[in-house]
Amino acid sequence: METNYKNAASVTFPSDPKNLRIAESLIDDVCHAHNIHEDHYGNILIAVTEAVNNAIFHGNLNDVQKSVSVDSKIENNQLQFIISDSGLGFDYHNLPDPTAPENIEKETGRGIFLMKSLADKVEFKNNGAKVLLTFTIGK
Repeated sequence: METNYKNAASVTFPSDPKNLRIAESLIDDVCHAHNIHEDHYGNILIAVTEAVNNAIFHGNLNDVQKSVSVDSKIENNQLQFIISDSGLGFDYHNLPDPTAPENIEKETGRGIFLMKSLADKVEFKNNGAKVLLTFTIGK
């Protein structure tokens, strides 16, 4: 794990759900280093952990031989987390609406909706195998 929390930090770990705590630790360290207000911290924690969960479960299909990377950087009052997996990606343009009546009771399908609700900007790269979450942290 890189420890330069002033500008950037990163971790890479096998796709085991138990390793979610590694990503949470990075989020904690980065937010602490930049005195992120607790209101923003909650949004960041939920959005990034949702992206990491998606990378583990959907991107890498729980294959511990594949890895997930979480990188962060801060520039111009913007905190960005980049979550990458080894999967093939997905069709992020055609996702079912989790708030539609036919999807309300489904156990999955809310992660990207949450990310888009909590982050200031969500971008997909590499056919969706890389997610960029941007949060305005203000000064």
